[in-house]
Amino acid sequence: MQLILSMLKVQNIDKLNGIETPFYYYDIDLLQKTVSQIRELSEKHGIKAHYAIKANSDARILRLISAEGLGADCVSGYEVQRAADCGFAPAEIMFAGVGKTDKEIIASLEVGIGCFNVESLPELEVISEIAGERGVKAPVALRINPNIDAHTHKYITTGLEENKFGISEFEFQAAVDFLKAHTETLDFKGLQFHIGSQITDVENVFKLECERVSEIVATFEAMGVTVRNIDLGGGLGIDYEHPDEALVADFETLFETIDRDLVHRPDQQVHIEPGRAIVAQCGSLISRVVFVKNGQKKSFLILDAGMNDLIRPALYGAYHHIENLTSPDGPAAVYDVVGPVCESSDVWGEGRVLPQSRRGDLIALRSAGAYGAVMASNYNLRPLAKAVYSDELK
Repeated sequence: MQLILSMLKVQNIDKLNGIETPFYYYDIDLLQKTVSQIRELSEKHGIKAHYAIKANSDARILRLISAEGLGADCVSGYEVQRAADCGFAPAEIMFAGVGKTDKEIIASLEVGIGCFNVESLPELEVISEIAGERGVKAPVALRINPNIDAHTHKYITTGLEENKFGISEFEFQAAVDFLKAHTETLDFKGLQFHIGSQITDVENVFKLECERVSEIVATFEAMGVTVRNIDLGGGLGIDYEHPDEALVADFETLFETIDRDLVHRPDQQVHIEPGRAIVAQCGSLISRVVFVKNGQKKSFLILDAGMNDLIRPALYGAYHHIENLTSPDGPAAVYDVVGPVCESSDVWGEGRVLPQSRRGDLIALRSAGAYGAVMASNYNLRPLAKAVYSDELK
């Protein structure tokens, strides 16, 4: 059985046994390989990549990504500041989000970010007013709701008409009229789109997005504004069930599909904003078996990692592959794998086939590098799991 890449290099389980669980383990070699491939594809196709910081805001990870020249996609003023602190060029920082506060807008103007991705007409008005009060021009793009079904979970779809995100077609003319009337305070950069997350039908879904985006860009330019930037957002999915078979997501198909199917001029810069696909497979939540509880119909593995450490399974039934690191080759047994939190939803997986496990065994919850540590809490007054990096295990 293949284990986490850099963990193979450790070749000594004692080095992991000596670390208090639970903890997040990050494979730095895999992350570097992934980001380097994105940089190469970006240069080949002329498509600028911005890392979506909401997926994982660990400072060590952010510094590695910024060092490869990627931009940052932020959804709060706090993420904007973290991006700037971790080496992202201010001009390469984009700020999205449906509820930007005045404080966040002002701070982002002071940082000198490259663009506000504006999600509503009221937001456009507020940014214009704040910029005018400070005697500056705010760089803005309009986040457009393209009404595309990304065929993903209802909690992570963002491009349908009923979603809270973005500006819908009936508002296009009003947005253009406002931009034309406020050229002293607003510097219109272009259009931004995002249709959802964990998209695995890469070619078909992104081809559909490209076709729809091409139509919308033409519509806006026919209204008399120049679209300089076309931002297709993120959403590229990963293989949660078989992580070792696809440690690096299908970035090549993503870049090739956009390059082929998006209608754009040489003077228009195309952007994408992957997050999950960059960091998910490089991270695992490492836990330990506290008890093996044998019932009449079920056996339970009770771990010391809970939904407060990684909430995705409890929040929307997300799947994470589970491995026993201590006894990877033992006889098979079936377990419900659960956590210690006082909630019935604190379940990692039901009916999972694993090697026969014992109290004290180390367990890996794979593909946890995205939307893991960033969504953790201190529920039940449990401390946050610390980060451990593969290249620091000597």
